[in-house]
Amino acid sequence: MGYSKDIYDDAFEELKARRNKAEYDAMIKHSELIKKLPRVQEIEESLAKTSTMAARSVFADRISVREMLEKLKTQNLALQMELKTILEKNGYQSDYLDVHYSCKECSDKGYIDGKMCLCLKKLLREKAYDKLNSVSPLSLSDFKTFSLDYYSREPIREGEKMISPYTRMEKILNFCESYAVNFTPQSRSILFQGGSGLGKTHLSLAIAKEVIDNGYGVVYASAPDILSKLESERFNDDKSTDATENLLKECDLLIIDDLGTEFLTQFTLSKIYNIINTRMLLKKPIIISTNLTLKELEKSYHQRLVSRIIGEMLRLKFIGRDIRQMQYNDTVKKG
Repeated sequence: MGYSKDIYDDAFEELKARRNKAEYDAMIKHSELIKKLPRVQEIEESLAKTSTMAARSVFADRISVREMLEKLKTQNLALQMELKTILEKNGYQSDYLDVHYSCKECSDKGYIDGKMCLCLKKLLREKAYDKLNSVSPLSLSDFKTFSLDYYSREPIREGEKMISPYTRMEKILNFCESYAVNFTPQSRSILFQGGSGLGKTHLSLAIAKEVIDNGYGVVYASAPDILSKLESERFNDDKSTDATENLLKECDLLIIDDLGTEFLTQFTLSKIYNIINTRMLLKKPIIISTNLTLKELEKSYHQRLVSRIIGEMLRLKFIGRDIRQMQYNDTVKKG
């Protein structure tokens, strides 16, 4: 997958920082240890001498090279064993003096024998996710700040049933909390439906935050932001366009907020269908929130897309009064 230059630069800068920190930490530990245990430095100096002697043994006349190397090998092993014994006797792990890189495979260099290490691939994905999520207020909403107090306990009619907004939203909140905690890349896809200001964005953000905290790759963005980015990359001939679209298709969880508020063109319609359809074919979860009814969705998008959404996504219908307006009124009263 191709990424933009700034994503590669950010990833390599982080690898460099990890490598420098690991080597600095090892240097500090070594400095502190030899002050406490001077014999450690003596052993290290002796080991360095045996290496030098081994290199010089090739030119020795008094004794055969093989015998010299065997003798040096024996001395080296004895010194290593003594060093290990000293460390363990004083409560240190035998590898205490080693440099502990974040990635043992590539020593935080990003490549192994000219091939990209898995740690670098993972880091590039994370940087790309962060870049896509940078415009989203992921840190502003969580489940603890979602208040049910704004939802009426008075039943209202929904179809042929009567239900209170409080009861409905309490069930939705509990479901979303459980969904986030138990999320896996095979979790079910969800459609949040309902009018403006009913908490769809808040719960979408809360799920995103929890799932990211649990170590999964999440892309959260409004439909206008996603499509604006793809369209901008397309017309600017940005080589990272495919990478952005692939991230939308391949991330562990994709959350598209405000579907239906984007400017619709043949390009945006095609992209929306392609992204959602691909994820559904791959059985990868997606959460979509929209203010539109199913009939309104059918008018705006391909009927086959709406059919897939209806058939494969769990629909959660938000009901009640506009929370944002009530919160604003409360703020005005307090002021």
